[in-house]
This record gives sequence, structure tokens and C-alpha cells, in this order.
Amino acid sequence: MKLPDRARFDTICIHAGQTPDPSTGAIITPIYQTSTYVQDALGVHKGYEYARTQNPTRSAFEANIAAMENGKAGFGFASGMAATSAVMTLLKSGDHVVVTDNTYGGTYRLFEQVLRRYQLDFTYADTSQLGEIERALRPTTKLLFLETPTNPMLRLTDLESACMIAHAHGIPVVVDNTFASPYVQRPIDFGADLVVHSTTKFLNGHSDSVGGVVVATRDDHIEWLRFVQNAQGAIIGPMDAWLVLRGTKTLPIRMERHNANAQALAEFLASHPKVTAVHYPGLPSHPQHALAKAQMRGFGGLIAFEMGSLERARIVLNNLQLMALAESLGGVETLISHPASMTHASVPPERRRQIGIGDDMIRVSVGIENLDDLREDLEQALERV
Repeated sequence: MKLPDRARFDTICIHAGQTPDPSTGAIITPIYQTSTYVQDALGVHKGYEYARTQNPTRSAFEANIAAMENGKAGFGFASGMAATSAVMTLLKSGDHVVVTDNTYGGTYRLFEQVLRRYQLDFTYADTSQLGEIERALRPTTKLLFLETPTNPMLRLTDLESACMIAHAHGIPVVVDNTFASPYVQRPIDFGADLVVHSTTKFLNGHSDSVGGVVVATRDDHIEWLRFVQNAQGAIIGPMDAWLVLRGTKTLPIRMERHNANAQALAEFLASHPKVTAVHYPGLPSHPQHALAKAQMRGFGGLIAFEMGSLERARIVLNNLQLMALAESLGGVETLISHPASMTHASVPPERRRQIGIGDDMIRVSVGIENLDDLREDLEQALERV
């Protein structure tokens, strides 16, 4: 079995990085649950010495996602935050980073409460406004860290234009592509140098694995990330890598359903008299709807909507029957959450207000259940308001 040189995305998801097991012919990459490898003689081995450094299951996982993102190499980590942490080791004390202001709460916590202690500096800008990127740059800026669509406001950054701005100043660009998945959006195609994912989300797709990945394009980044992955040791384990490989095989058909269900639910919510605002790139009312159509394939599986008050949001959240009140996203089941007290609880209240995350906001990770069942569940909860 050989992957065609110009294989399409759906085929890449199923086959890239994976070949039948040479010892048995098993079509699925085995879970190499081992800590070390026996050497044939001193200094003679089969390419594997110690499992922190190399693992065949992890290697297949890394090659699979790198191919999906059109990158040169992938590096698997124990979580999305571990992947982001590895990227930040490209920087040195005194370096400055421009960050999408509405970034994930865990990313904000890492940058503000951990990395500032090591004399890294961060400026948070509304990267949906290209002029804001330009204004935030400094002579010490060494990285542009983008998240698009953002969590949970679903604002978009024009990736091609943002990369052109950064590269004109010699600044690499990293994109957290977790919310979109490589099915919906491939940042490297628009000029990004690095892509980060929490593989816990859409790539795994089944809410049974925690992991992260960095996909790189530049040889100097690849060399350093390979060193850091081994030196720091925050690797994804073989079982989690295998679970993600299982998930990526169905990513295209899952994302088609996520996209379709989310579009329909966003339209339903936008027409509901008890909902005060809906944030979803697939709605013509979204301020960057045209960009979404140009930059994305479908509009993703995440919706945010506002209820006008915390109490009204609480009534909805506490009365859902099918949708599960839980953090995380990207699974086959629909998850609903309250960003202010869950995903963005580590962000100070005044900052949440600045970027539009009110106490009345609800975020939905739309699953692949029957659409009518999802709509009816939302409808009966809204009726209680």
C-alpha cells in the first residue's frame, strides 16, 4: 500500500503515516506499549532506543497529522497546552509575542502566570483587525500567535494577510487550529510556520483521549522541537496516539456533520426570540462571514450565543436533557458550556468583558447526533426561560 503523491485530504486522513505492520500485516498501526527496545548489539538497533525519544505509534500519529496540515513534521505532546508550551521554547528571555486577544483561557493562563516569570512579554490584540497586528509589533517581537476562529467569540483572522504582515518583519506565525480542524482550515496553506492542535478535540473526536501536536514547516523549528520533545519529555503516550489515529480516519465525514448541524442550530438560535445574540461564522450576520467562506471549508462545529443575563443562561444550561454540560469540544456528542465559569475562568472578569465574554454567554460544541433531537432539546430548555 502506497499513498499517491497527490492524494486528496480524505485519503490522507486514513493512510498518511501508516503502513501495514511489517511483522503481521495488520492494517491498523499497533499500540507499541513499551518503554524500551532491545538492541541487536552495542550501538546496533532498529531505529528505536527509548520510548520517550521514539515510539512507532507516535511516529505514525505525527506523520498523519503533519500530512493533513501540509507540514514537514509533526510532534506529539501530552496535551494541547504541552504543545503550546513546546512552541514557546523557541523564544528567549526578553522576547515579545503578539497574541490574539480572545485566545483560549488556558493559553492566557500559561502566558500570563507562567511564562511572564521567565521574562517573556505578551501583547493581546484583536487580530481580526490587521491594523491592530501592525500596531502591536515591536522590535523585540519574535512570534505572532493566532487563534482563529477564537474561543468562544468565533472571531476570525485573515490568515494570509496576517502572515504577510508578520513575515515582512521576519516574525514566524503559529496558529492554534483546534477550533477549525485541518478539514475546515489549513493555516500552512496561507503562510503559517507552525500549527498547534489540542488533539483531544476534533482530531480525536470521541472524548476519550488527551493530547496535543505541533506541525512545523521550517527546518530550524523542526530540529529544535525534536530536541525539546525529547528533552522535556511531555510526550503523547502510544494509547492516546492510537486513539487519535483512529479518530482522524473519520474526520472528514464527522466534520461534514458537525458543520451541517452547527449551521442549522445557529440559524435556529438566531431566529429565537429569547436569544439576544448568536456568534457563528456561517451566519450572514457574522462580521467576517465573507472571510469565513474564503478561508474555511464549512464553518465549524462551535456556536456561542447570549441569553441576556446569567440567570437566563443558567436556566438553559440546567434544563438540557440530551446536550451534556461539560468542558471540552469536538466530540461526536454535543457538549454545552459556560465560558465565563468554565473554559475562561482563569481570565480576569474585566478582561473577559473587554473581549466580549459575558456571564450570559453559552458555548455549544455541536455533535453529530440527529439534528431534530438537538433542536428539540434546545427548544425545550429555552421555553423554561
